[in-house]
Amino acid sequence: MNLHEEMILMGEKAVAASRELAKLSTKKKNAILEAMADELTAQKDVIQAANAKDLAAGKEAGLSSAMLDRLELTDARIEAMVKSLLDVAVLKDPVGTELSCWNRPNGLQIKKVRVPIGVIAIIFESRPNVTSDAASLCFKTSNAVILRGGKEAVHSNQAIAKALREGGAKKKLPADAIQLVETTDRDAVRELAQMTGKVDLIIPRGGESLIKAITEMAWVPVIKHYKGVCHTYVDATADIDMALAICENAKVQRPGVCNAMETLLVHKDIADAFLPKMIARFKECGVELRGDETVQKFDVDVIAATEADWPEEYLELILAIRVVDSVDAAIEHINTYGSHHSDAIVTANAGAEKAFLAQVDSSSVYVNASTRFTDGAEFGMGAEIGISTDKLHARGPMGLEELTTYKYVIEGTGQIRP
Repeated sequence: MNLHEEMILMGEKAVAASRELAKLSTKKKNAILEAMADELTAQKDVIQAANAKDLAAGKEAGLSSAMLDRLELTDARIEAMVKSLLDVAVLKDPVGTELSCWNRPNGLQIKKVRVPIGVIAIIFESRPNVTSDAASLCFKTSNAVILRGGKEAVHSNQAIAKALREGGAKKKLPADAIQLVETTDRDAVRELAQMTGKVDLIIPRGGESLIKAITEMAWVPVIKHYKGVCHTYVDATADIDMALAICENAKVQRPGVCNAMETLLVHKDIADAFLPKMIARFKECGVELRGDETVQKFDVDVIAATEADWPEEYLELILAIRVVDSVDAAIEHINTYGSHHSDAIVTANAGAEKAFLAQVDSSSVYVNASTRFTDGAEFGMGAEIGISTDKLHARGPMGLEELTTYKYVIEGTGQIRP
């Protein structure tokens, strides 16, 4: 059997599994999720041994520190995976929810009801925890899922998927509800992306080049997350201590993720009081700073920023800084150079806050808080399938509701159209 035939068979199995999933009650699905969580805990050592193989191969291949950080499965991250499964189990099941209902003059009753999408393919890089998060969210919404991780996490992904399937099987998880493409052949991605009639939606998670490549080759609908060029704007009225804490957290707490701050914008009227303290804190944390001419005057170690720095997603301890004349200038910069992901304003001015929230065209906008909260778990979704920078059909962190579509249910008493 060649690769094309293997992928078609996988798609056919997923379609059959999706029909079985549609029959499961919420109670049954929750029991299966709890069994998956138990099995992840039981196979923790096996999973970490597999992860060690991937880390060793990654270091030998010269993966960046950010990529290795995404790849590593620490005790805390495995515990987080287990907690995420349990969190998803207790979340409200959106399948079957009645969105609206109305009656027509002819007596017909029309209901708009949430239903599963069907078969979802998740194509992702680096982070093996996506295997568990994506599987749990798709399963809770009665979608069959086909997972295709990157070659750098092949052993980790296989171990996690195996544990999920074995745990779920103890509570009668439908066969092939969770499938993992184990080949590292890149042609498998093309097969998935063009498997119309068997795959209903593709959600890629990874670098911009991966997402663009999938979008260009896909015949199946794609929800995209190109990159996270996130900004924090410190307004003239900002509380300086608050701004220092928020900006440090947004950049330093975990720089290799998509919701980390990549550009800091500072109002000219607060620059003298704020920037020397902020620059000192960033330098203590090992952050390389690239700034405009005004920022460079505050510290000799600030590198001159170029036009290429403003749209850059560093995913490293590197930060671009710019001083702006107004909230309008900050908004213009964000809408010009940002990626519609997550952007924040630190301010005590209600007018500046209102303008920022209304005019910044991003999936998540913050007032006096770190952009690091753009995350399904932090939003109370239990886990996330990804963060969409698209506008259709989902935007921002994608949880359970975003993995459903809807259908109309029409009930009559014998009506016919005249």
